[in-house]
Amino acid sequence: MKIRNKIMLLFAILTVSIISVMSFFVYYLASQYSFEDFYKRLEIRAYLTATAAFPPVGTDTLAYNYIRDKHLEKLPSENEYILRILPGNKVEPHHSIGLQPEFYQTVIREGRETFRNRDRFYEGILYTSGDNSYIVIVSAVNEYMSQYMIDLRRILLTCLTVALALIIGTGLFFSRYILMPVHRIIDQVKDISSSNLHLRVEAHGGNDEISELADTFNNMLDRLEMAFETQNNFVSNASHELSTPLTAIIGEAELALSKERDGLSYRTAVSNMLREAERLEHITRSLLHLAQTGFDGKKESWDVVRTDELLFAVKHVIDRITPDNKVEIDYSLFPEEEEKMNVLGSFQLLELALSNIVSNAVKYSSNRPVSLALAATNSKNIIIVRDLGIGIPVPDLPYIFSPFFRASNTQPFKGYGIGLPLTKNIIRMHKGEIIVNSRMGEGTEIRVELPSA
Repeated sequence: MKIRNKIMLLFAILTVSIISVMSFFVYYLASQYSFEDFYKRLEIRAYLTATAAFPPVGTDTLAYNYIRDKHLEKLPSENEYILRILPGNKVEPHHSIGLQPEFYQTVIREGRETFRNRDRFYEGILYTSGDNSYIVIVSAVNEYMSQYMIDLRRILLTCLTVALALIIGTGLFFSRYILMPVHRIIDQVKDISSSNLHLRVEAHGGNDEISELADTFNNMLDRLEMAFETQNNFVSNASHELSTPLTAIIGEAELALSKERDGLSYRTAVSNMLREAERLEHITRSLLHLAQTGFDGKKESWDVVRTDELLFAVKHVIDRITPDNKVEIDYSLFPEEEEKMNVLGSFQLLELALSNIVSNAVKYSSNRPVSLALAATNSKNIIIVRDLGIGIPVPDLPYIFSPFFRASNTQPFKGYGIGLPLTKNIIRMHKGEIIVNSRMGEGTEIRVELPSA
């Protein structure tokens, strides 16, 4: 069932239910009022009957009977009974009434009682005349109420039927009107494919859910377009980076095989091919790491990692790669509580990410001093890497985490533009952040923030 029909159906059921409940209360209250009104009529007639039968001293019985017959409408099937109360509160019941003894005792005790048998209503009152007490009973059939309730039921059912038709009609109209922007968004999204990801859904402003839906689609399309562009650039750049060492290896091999050479020439050629092969192997391994970290880490089994041990491991890796480095660990910000230095993650991946950052700091600072510091709060661990290197040009800062991108001032230094994108993916997998601050010619500070365990 379409949402439009669901909205209409739900709206109709809810509204009809409310109207039905209200109609029931109207019917119930009307019937109760009708009963009370008819009982009040019977009570008046009972007092008039008693007064006419036992008039007070100095009054005219004929006057009471005249007023009752002349000005009071005769009720349908009206009957009047006067029963004398005997000593001991006993009552001689009339043979044609058929009321229970409890009815008479209630009249004697409380002075008034009512009873209903289908459409016939009974009203009994206690009347005292001289030394004698009497129970005066007037009964009649409430034909007015029956007809009134039949008419009321007919009116309520008619109104309910008309209301149901109006509710369904207005529900269909308003549901179609409300969902019209959604259908427009659906039609626009159907026209968008991988070949025209630049198209966007029209958002008409406002703060309603429809505008939020359009903005969500546009944000998704922005991410998809960026992902497609990144993928295309990745493939193009990867092909270029891989083809360079392959071309060098093939060229050296063809040159070595073109004619007979001495042993030194062969060793030189093999050495060149080995160097290019190592370069190719490094690029391939980096691309593999980059591809493997392109998910959100949900399939990874995380362990508790001590960030101080992580820094020591990174320093050991840098010492092995660049023995004459000047990387120093700054202990001044280390937290006193050891439990604050715990994060959840993969030790190997975090070591790889930080090693890339520190290795870049050593390389682009021409082996000047590099500081490696650790701080911790109750909610996160902060690792800070500072160098005194060449810095990053401001226009290049937004792109340093793009695969194969290299800043415009890094031509003298060897690199492939894979380290920082790999680091970014690893930190993102660990629900962390990486923040870069840099000034040309003064150095760079990279801050890695990881949530505490």
